[in-house]
Amino acid sequence: MLGRPDQTVEFVRETVPVPYRAALAEMTARNARIAEGAARELVWLLEHPPVYTAGTSAAAEELLDPRFDVVEAGRGGRYTYHGPGQRIGYVLLDLRTRARDVRGFVHALEGWVIDTLGDFGVESCRAPGRIGIWTRDVDGREAKIGAIGVRIRRWVTMHGFSVNLAPDLSHFAGIVPCGIADHGVTSLERLGLAVSPAAWDDALLKRADAFLGALEQPCGKEAAR
Repeated sequence: MLGRPDQTVEFVRETVPVPYRAALAEMTARNARIAEGAARELVWLLEHPPVYTAGTSAAAEELLDPRFDVVEAGRGGRYTYHGPGQRIGYVLLDLRTRARDVRGFVHALEGWVIDTLGDFGVESCRAPGRIGIWTRDVDGREAKIGAIGVRIRRWVTMHGFSVNLAPDLSHFAGIVPCGIADHGVTSLERLGLAVSPAAWDDALLKRADAFLGALEQPCGKEAAR
């Protein structure tokens, strides 16, 4: 039976921006080591310098102004912007030793972000037919405050989520974010909340046990062989 070298997940918090290409290479290598049973699972919290990333469904016409580096990410989804003031969580978990359920993983990941936003007084939700985490903007309209994008290799997850704490929202104008042209993008700062990366990480990690608990296998189920 496959097992993890250590039953605890490693949590890493970066305090300086990590270039996207370097992070993608590290994440890909860590994914392979986890699949081989040679590394612990990982939740990696960080920020990137400005970059546009293209998912597997990205359409060329949705890249409006490639003012920043454009990187093919290999995850699901379309174009996304990452940059300073946006907190990212890369979540690398072995679903062979947890519930082997892709939809359940994505649902739990969304719930983790939604619940953490709620701790700061922000009511957010999933929206039928639209990827990501949504809330009411200052004008009352629905706007995206967080993005979700995952990839699964050998039943080990990659990528994860991003949440807009205080990014330069004008940088999103270079793309059609996640292919959704008729809704805006917002941030905690735009909603009048000053939340530091450290404060966000603290709140998120307080809910980590609940998130991981939602991914445990049902009673009586064995891990995949």
